[in-house]
Amino acid sequence: MMVRHRNLGEIICEELPVGMCSFSIASSGKRCLLETYTSDDGTLEFQCKTSEVVVENMPEWIESDECTSACGVDRYSVGISSDSLLDPQSSAKLCSSACYQNCPNIVDLYHNLALAEGVFLADLCKAQKTNPRRAMAQLLSSGAASGPASAAAAGPISDEAAGPISSDLHAISVACAPSSM
Repeated sequence: MMVRHRNLGEIICEELPVGMCSFSIASSGKRCLLETYTSDDGTLEFQCKTSEVVVENMPEWIESDECTSACGVDRYSVGISSDSLLDPQSSAKLCSSACYQNCPNIVDLYHNLALAEGVFLADLCKAQKTNPRRAMAQLLSSGAASGPASAAAAGPISDEAAGPISSDLHAISVACAPSSM
């Protein structure tokens, strides 16, 4: 389900069509993100920008439509919030085998978003499969609903729980290798 585009030449976020921006990674290894701006005529427009978040081992990645559908994400969403982890339907899609096992780019991003809230995505997904309400309680009890936490506050991470983590945790996009369930 993943899509790598090495044969297209260099991928530059600012040159991607708006509909391909979110969940893409430039040739530089930096995540692309969708932003809005007001044009000269006063209409709200989208633009694709390069973030400062470097993703290890996934350069030149444009997420497939199959993955965005399987994971329940929207290419036209501006910014990413941990609120989606609180929604049982959203977390069920993210934790589904179709997403979690086949869409490492999206899983990596949400893994770090959960980590910034003090929760391991793998643990959330395990709880989601056995008891979705418990998964919600686990996330809520972590303090996720009260606001973002720093990665340092989350404590040390074992290689088993998460792969290499980018040092620049960013609420809108970050990446690390997903842990296996």
